[in-house]
Amino acid sequence: MKNKGFLAVGGVVGAAIVYSIVTFFGPGSGADQSVELRPDDLKLVALGKKVYDANCASCHGRTFEGQDNWRERDANGLLPAPPHDENGHTWHHPDAVLFALTKYGPSVMAGDDYKSAMPGFEDVLSDEEILASLSYVKSRWPKEIRQRHDQINLSARQQ
Repeated sequence: MKNKGFLAVGGVVGAAIVYSIVTFFGPGSGADQSVELRPDDLKLVALGKKVYDANCASCHGRTFEGQDNWRERDANGLLPAPPHDENGHTWHHPDAVLFALTKYGPSVMAGDDYKSAMPGFEDVLSDEEILASLSYVKSRWPKEIRQRHDQINLSARQQ
Protein backbone atom coordinates (compact mmCIF):
# COMPACT_ATOMS: atom_id res chain seq x y z
CA MET A 1 0.00 0.00 0.00
CA LYS A 2 2.92 2.29 0.74
CA ASN A 3 4.16 2.05 -2.86
CA LYS A 4 0.78 3.16 -4.18
CA GLY A 5 1.05 6.33 -2.10
CA PHE A 6 4.51 7.05 -3.49
CA LEU A 7 3.25 6.43 -7.01
CA ALA A 8 0.30 8.73 -6.46
CA VAL A 9 2.55 11.48 -5.12
CA GLY A 10 4.96 10.89 -8.02
CA GLY A 11 2.06 11.19 -10.45
CA VAL A 12 0.90 14.47 -8.91
CA VAL A 13 4.43 15.88 -8.96
CA GLY A 14 4.88 14.73 -12.55
CA ALA A 15 1.60 16.34 -13.57
CA ALA A 16 2.65 19.60 -11.90
CA ILE A 17 5.93 19.56 -13.82
CA VAL A 18 4.18 18.91 -17.12
CA TYR A 19 1.68 21.69 -16.37
CA SER A 20 4.52 24.10 -15.60
CA ILE A 21 6.36 23.18 -18.77
CA VAL A 22 3.24 23.48 -20.93
CA THR A 23 2.44 26.83 -19.34
CA PHE A 24 6.02 28.04 -19.84
CA PHE A 25 6.02 26.93 -23.47
CA GLY A 26 2.43 27.74 -24.31
CA PRO A 27 1.44 30.19 -27.02
CA GLY A 28 2.98 33.58 -26.47
CA SER A 29 5.61 32.28 -24.07
CA GLY A 30 8.47 33.62 -26.18
CA ALA A 31 10.15 30.18 -26.11
CA ASP A 32 11.97 29.21 -29.25
CA GLN A 33 9.51 26.80 -30.83
CA SER A 34 11.72 26.58 -33.92
CA VAL A 35 14.22 24.27 -32.18
CA GLU A 36 14.34 21.08 -34.20
CA LEU A 37 16.39 18.00 -33.42
CA ARG A 38 18.27 16.53 -36.38
CA PRO A 39 18.84 12.82 -35.71
CA ASP A 40 19.70 12.16 -39.38
CA ASP A 41 22.50 14.77 -39.47
CA LEU A 42 25.51 12.46 -39.06
CA LYS A 43 27.99 15.26 -38.32
CA LEU A 44 25.73 16.77 -35.65
CA VAL A 45 24.98 13.34 -34.14
CA ALA A 46 28.73 12.56 -33.96
CA LEU A 47 29.28 15.81 -32.05
CA GLY A 48 26.26 14.93 -29.91
CA LYS A 49 27.74 11.60 -28.90
CA LYS A 50 30.90 13.35 -27.67
CA VAL A 51 28.87 15.94 -25.77
CA TYR A 52 26.53 13.31 -24.30
CA ASP A 53 29.39 11.04 -23.22
CA ALA A 54 31.19 13.94 -21.53
CA ASN A 55 28.19 15.65 -19.88
CA CYS A 56 25.17 13.36 -19.66
CA ALA A 57 26.18 9.69 -19.57
CA SER A 58 27.43 9.78 -15.99
CA CYS A 59 23.81 10.16 -14.81
CA HIS A 60 21.63 9.04 -17.71
CA GLY A 61 23.87 6.12 -18.70
CA ARG A 62 26.04 5.35 -21.72
CA THR A 63 23.17 3.35 -23.20
CA PHE A 64 20.49 5.83 -22.02
CA GLU A 65 19.28 3.45 -19.28
CA GLY A 66 18.98 6.13 -16.57
CA GLN A 67 19.29 5.42 -12.86
CA ASP A 68 17.45 2.79 -10.85
CA ASN A 69 14.03 3.72 -9.49
CA TRP A 70 14.00 6.92 -11.55
CA ARG A 71 10.30 7.51 -10.84
CA GLU A 72 10.78 7.59 -7.05
CA ARG A 73 12.46 10.35 -5.06
CA ASP A 74 15.61 9.30 -3.21
CA ALA A 75 16.54 9.99 0.43
CA ASN A 76 17.50 13.56 -0.54
CA GLY A 77 14.09 14.16 -2.12
CA LEU A 78 15.51 14.18 -5.65
CA LEU A 79 14.37 12.11 -8.59
CA PRO A 80 17.12 9.93 -10.07
CA ALA A 81 18.08 10.57 -13.69
CA PRO A 82 15.46 9.12 -16.06
CA PRO A 83 16.36 6.95 -19.03
CA HIS A 84 16.60 8.60 -22.42
CA ASP A 85 15.76 5.42 -24.31
CA GLU A 86 12.27 4.33 -25.37
CA ASN A 87 11.48 3.31 -21.77
CA GLY A 88 11.83 6.82 -20.40
CA HIS A 89 9.71 9.91 -20.86
CA THR A 90 12.19 12.00 -22.85
CA TRP A 91 10.49 11.33 -26.15
CA HIS A 92 7.15 12.49 -24.73
CA HIS A 93 8.36 16.11 -24.82
CA PRO A 94 8.65 18.29 -27.94
CA ASP A 95 12.07 19.42 -29.11
CA ALA A 96 11.72 22.94 -27.70
CA VAL A 97 10.94 21.58 -24.22
CA LEU A 98 13.84 19.11 -24.31
CA PHE A 99 16.17 21.90 -25.39
CA ALA A 100 15.00 24.27 -22.65
CA LEU A 101 15.11 21.58 -19.94
CA THR A 102 18.70 20.84 -20.91
CA LYS A 103 19.74 24.47 -21.22
CA TYR A 104 18.05 25.89 -18.12
CA GLY A 105 17.46 22.81 -15.94
CA PRO A 106 14.23 21.33 -14.54
CA SER A 107 14.20 23.60 -11.47
CA VAL A 108 14.01 26.71 -13.65
CA MET A 109 11.42 25.12 -15.91
CA ALA A 110 9.15 23.76 -13.17
CA GLY A 111 9.68 26.48 -10.58
CA ASP A 112 12.26 27.19 -7.92
CA ASP A 113 10.63 24.93 -5.34
CA TYR A 114 11.06 21.90 -7.64
CA LYS A 115 14.20 20.06 -6.59
CA SER A 116 16.33 18.33 -9.19
CA ALA A 117 19.91 17.08 -9.32
CA MET A 118 20.07 18.02 -12.99
CA PRO A 119 21.75 21.34 -13.59
CA GLY A 120 21.09 23.65 -16.46
CA PHE A 121 23.87 23.59 -19.05
CA GLU A 122 23.48 27.19 -20.24
CA ASP A 123 26.95 28.14 -19.00
CA VAL A 124 28.56 24.82 -19.95
CA LEU A 125 27.33 23.94 -23.44
CA SER A 126 26.62 26.03 -26.51
CA ASP A 127 23.17 25.85 -28.09
CA GLU A 128 24.69 23.77 -30.90
CA GLU A 129 26.13 21.29 -28.38
CA ILE A 130 22.76 20.98 -26.63
CA LEU A 131 21.03 20.45 -29.97
CA ALA A 132 23.72 17.91 -30.94
CA SER A 133 23.40 15.90 -27.72
CA LEU A 134 19.61 15.75 -28.01
CA SER A 135 19.86 14.85 -31.71
CA TYR A 136 22.20 12.01 -30.74
CA VAL A 137 19.72 10.72 -28.15
CA LYS A 138 16.87 10.81 -30.67
CA SER A 139 19.02 9.07 -33.29
CA ARG A 140 19.20 6.03 -30.99
CA TRP A 141 15.43 5.65 -30.52
CA PRO A 142 13.59 2.90 -32.40
CA LYS A 143 11.87 4.02 -35.59
CA GLU A 144 8.36 3.88 -34.10
CA ILE A 145 9.38 6.05 -31.13
CA ARG A 146 11.02 8.59 -33.45
CA GLN A 147 7.80 8.73 -35.49
CA ARG A 148 5.70 9.23 -32.36
CA HIS A 149 8.07 11.99 -31.23
CA ASP A 150 7.74 13.65 -34.64
CA GLN A 151 3.96 13.67 -34.13
CA ILE A 152 4.39 15.27 -30.69
CA ASN A 153 6.51 17.99 -32.29
CA LEU A 154 3.94 18.54 -35.03
CA SER A 155 1.18 18.93 -32.45
CA ALA A 156 3.30 21.32 -30.35
CA ARG A 157 4.05 23.53 -33.35
CA GLN A 158 0.37 23.73 -34.31
CA GLN A 159 -0.65 25.15 -30.93
